[in-house]
Amino acid sequence: MNSLTRALGAAALSLGLVAGYAQAADDTIKVGTMAGPETDVMQVAKQVAKDEYGLDVEIVEFTDYVTPNAALADGSLDANAYQHRPYLEGMVQNRGYDFAVAGTTFVYPIGAYSQKHDSIDELPDGATIAIPNDPSNEGRALILLHNHGLIKLNDPENLEATPIDIAENPHDFQFKEIEAAQLPRVLPDVDMAFINNTFLEGAGLSVDDAIIAEGPESPYVNLIVTRSGDEDREDIQKLVKAYHSQAVVDKAHELFGAGAVPGWK
Repeated sequence: MNSLTRALGAAALSLGLVAGYAQAADDTIKVGTMAGPETDVMQVAKQVAKDEYGLDVEIVEFTDYVTPNAALADGSLDANAYQHRPYLEGMVQNRGYDFAVAGTTFVYPIGAYSQKHDSIDELPDGATIAIPNDPSNEGRALILLHNHGLIKLNDPENLEATPIDIAENPHDFQFKEIEAAQLPRVLPDVDMAFINNTFLEGAGLSVDDAIIAEGPESPYVNLIVTRSGDEDREDIQKLVKAYHSQAVVDKAHELFGAGAVPGWK
């Protein structure tokens, strides 16, 4: 074999390897989730995706609400599944992300928890209430307080309300704005804390422990998010179909009970 023939053969082999790798890569996607029970639910979707669609799903776990979107934007992920639309819209507006919604997951109603009081009627004047400090979840907590008559907001339809939007605070509640993942840690030090379901397990809590909580009519359905243009990709839609399987619903109900409402039904 002359040198030209050897070179052409090596080039063909190299191209074949690249093509083979690209084909394999087409059958694998990386999905970001929140560490904890939401990842456990995605693990079931991962198995369904493999069994039913031949799709390999690599799950990348996160412990905060900001990094999964940054990782999606820089191409480290193909999709993430952890946020509801108001939060997504806030991140897109504030950071200029070019994202799209590929599908829905569950509504995880937010609730208020206390280690000091058994009901909201026991909250004393001047009580300290910890709320998430991220866009929309903060407003979500304040709207729930408004709906229970504990405060009055200037605009109860404002999903990004903050304490400065409180028109009336007859019980002189003191609000502490805390990163969502840290709320279980401050629970012993406050009268009440609003905690997303994502972080309940680490605090030894369940949705049944909430002294007030959103109902199933909550508009905060969580989403499977991609970069714009990827939402209709075949592999992404296989993931969505796998997530919408009964096996995933059963796992979510096992972990969250009534605290997980399918957002696609």
